Amino acid sequence: MTLDEILDAADEHRASDVFLQEGELPRLKINEEIMLFGEEPLELQQMAGLWRTCGGDPNTDMDKDSGLVSRARTRYRVNLHRILGRLGAVMRRIRTDIPDLETLGAPTHLLQKWATKPYGIILVTGPTGTGKSTTLAGLLQWMNKTMARHIVTIEDPVEYIFSNEGCLFTQREVGRDTNTFARGLRSAIRQAPDVIFVGEIRDHETALIALQASETGHLVLASLHSERVSDTMERFLNLFPPDQLNLGLHLLAHQLIGVVCQKLVPKVDGQLMLLTEYLENGGAVRDWIARRDVDHIHDYMSRGSDPNSTTFLRSILAAYEGGIISEEVAIGATGNETEFRRAARGVSS
Repeated sequence: MTLDEILDAADEHRASDVFLQEGELPRLKINEEIMLFGEEPLELQQMAGLWRTCGGDPNTDMDKDSGLVSRARTRYRVNLHRILGRLGAVMRRIRTDIPDLETLGAPTHLLQKWATKPYGIILVTGPTGTGKSTTLAGLLQWMNKTMARHIVTIEDPVEYIFSNEGCLFTQREVGRDTNTFARGLRSAIRQAPDVIFVGEIRDHETALIALQASETGHLVLASLHSERVSDTMERFLNLFPPDQLNLGLHLLAHQLIGVVCQKLVPKVDGQLMLLTEYLENGGAVRDWIARRDVDHIHDYMSRGSDPNSTTFLRSILAAYEGGIISEEVAIGATGNETEFRRAARGVSS
């Protein structure tokens, strides 16, 4: 099997990643699951050819970052590396087919409303592989079609390539165009942006600069690894050292526009469904964030009185009662069978 045939299959199945190792069957990552492909292990000659095509020397290089365009004109970010002396490569598909925000299952109206704000920070969160980048890309593309803004992105890696329509995009990749998220973000502020997209907030410096950028008149969009809205507050603030915690609390309380948390679950038809939990900042919520009062935030969301807020439990119940997901999946997504069954019976916790 040739590399072209493998990449054709990756295109056909919309694989996000292609894993190639000398002496192993090719593997494709499809819907966050790694699948074997083909019947013959890849030979040294094939892998060496791929390395040379990507500008690597299979005799001397240990690892190398590169890129490749398939015959179907799909762009890949390629990492060449060795595994116990054998040649390997991981190829990440760079997508230009940006999905329409309204098709994803995210709270479209709320995100669009937030995106019209002149400044502040919007957080889209969830574990790895829950579609955070896709939701943010969909929102950026909506802005591209409806606004005239300069949007600077700092990503690792770049997952979607945007064509300039109403907006001008300056897309920068960590490791290729800038050394770190923090450095790229600090530089972005000097590039006359209206909007800054930070692929992921991982450390204190990036978190602080993102908040300061939103405070000085920029709209910042960012992703974060956290499972719930309440976890998001804690995860963000835990990035700050004790002597800067009060500063972090003050900035987050005043600059946060809202949080959307995501998880993907299988539907009864085998496809994936996006479940969300979200909260808009304002009023009493702002005070609770400033006091780090997570319990009040959770209770407020659970009451269901705010149309700009919902919990995962309500999203799960709606999907289950609509016949979209099974009871087993609903219980797993809730994480607490007793809580799910009480909610399904209409008993408030």
